[in-house]
Amino acid sequence: MRFMFIVKTASQAGPTPALMEAMHAMAEREVKAGRMIADGGLMPRDAGAEVAVRKRKLTVTDGPFAETREVIGGFAMFELPDMAAAIESAREFMALHVAHLPDWEGVCEVRQVAGSQVELIRGGGR
Repeated sequence: MRFMFIVKTASQAGPTPALMEAMHAMAEREVKAGRMIADGGLMPRDAGAEVAVRKRKLTVTDGPFAETREVIGGFAMFELPDMAAAIESAREFMALHVAHLPDWEGVCEVRQVAGSQVELIRGGGR
């Protein structure tokens, strides 16, 4: 089963070097085990754009945007046997933040991927 982890926080501060090192060690282990298939940190919202549909019209808005309570700081994709394994992996990842950024607060949303057009087109039949 494929899962996406979406990390959200109100903090604008990036990870410390120690946290980056700990996350890298976890990622290296997960990639070598064949469980982690993609990941990435996201640039600040102000560096992005929004493409929206409102009243049947497409609009494009470049950043900066109005302040939001939470921002998506990064994501990861995993191939894991079930939701319990995904939650355990997310708990381990979030525990790294507790250990290295004691005042940090955030959420790791764990979502199962329902299907993939890419896999279907490539013949994987997901």
